[in-house]
Amino acid sequence: MSSTAGQVIKCKAAIAWEAGKPLSIEEVEVAPPQANEVRVKILFTSLCHTDVFFWEAKGQTPVFPRILGHEASGIVESVGEGVTDVQPGDHVLPVFTGECGECAHCKSEESNMCSLLRIDPDRGVMLNDGKTRFSKDGKPIYHFLGTSTFSEYTVVHVGCLAKINPAAPLDKVCVVSCGIATGFGATVNVAKPKKGSTVAVFGLGAVGLAAAEGARVSGAARIIGVDLNPDRFEQAKKFGVTEFVNPKDYDKPVQEVIAEMTGGGVDRSIECIGNVNAMISAFECVHDGWGKAVLVGVPPKGAVFQTLPINFLCERTLTGTFYGNYKPRTDIPGVVEQYLNKELELDKFVTHEVPFSEINKAFDLMFKGEGLRCLIRMEH
Repeated sequence: MSSTAGQVIKCKAAIAWEAGKPLSIEEVEVAPPQANEVRVKILFTSLCHTDVFFWEAKGQTPVFPRILGHEASGIVESVGEGVTDVQPGDHVLPVFTGECGECAHCKSEESNMCSLLRIDPDRGVMLNDGKTRFSKDGKPIYHFLGTSTFSEYTVVHVGCLAKINPAAPLDKVCVVSCGIATGFGATVNVAKPKKGSTVAVFGLGAVGLAAAEGARVSGAARIIGVDLNPDRFEQAKKFGVTEFVNPKDYDKPVQEVIAEMTGGGVDRSIECIGNVNAMISAFECVHDGWGKAVLVGVPPKGAVFQTLPINFLCERTLTGTFYGNYKPRTDIPGVVEQYLNKELELDKFVTHEVPFSEINKAFDLMFKGEGLRCLIRMEH
């Protein structure tokens, strides 16, 4: 066991004290892991749009002060009672959703929506005792998505950790823990395009480009990228996108444009925006008889979309996916192996890098819409 096992660790963390205010790097105390918990030394983390969404807290429950971050890689520092899956020194990816292994969802081959550890953005404490493992000057600092990776050390439920091959470079595979697995899995696990098929991807951010990468790996012949930002088109070619459609260039619904381009519609579509109109377009642009649309983006609370029932009766399928249908502990190590086997490219997703002390720069880049993922290198 490490020399710090069982002791409180003092380390740096980026604290969000209130909604929309820059993160503040301060010393926090990180308590030892309790039963079924693991303390992880975070080496790399990156900024995902979900972090920004809850940092802004517009329409979400504000939970502050809080340590955000959920896309990361690290090494196990110590483990709590009852933890046998991982041990100190193991390389791990913390994941915002979990796999307890016991519930009906975990026992089902079809689901990855664990009843115990499913994503809960409003919860700022650990399940074990309803308390935080972070504190500053004796006051609790709340957790985020059970991961809180904007800290040099964090405490995570063992069910939210994927143990990975130590040969994998942690600065590359850190992006698998959220966005890349979500988009890639939406295509390969849910849409399942056949070789030579046509796929439309709505939204060419990191998740959408991961979906395109999934279509490329699956052997799709045409991958049509749909986005309102023409600056994204050139970059998307690296991810297999063959054609681009900007809905602003047309005076008719984009689903009609795509149907005309493809002789009746695409075989598969993946929506990665969370915009209701894009969801409708993604569903209505698939071919009758066999077309399948997969929703990935998270819409605003209370959002509703309308489509004609005849679209279903004409044998189109509409489905959704959560985290690309991957079970974190069971499946994510295999995605890392795909990267090591050169079946999946990850390097091209990381377009910027900053040291932890400059974490607020990553937020600036995201607001400007520059790049895909900004890697944040922890400074131990």
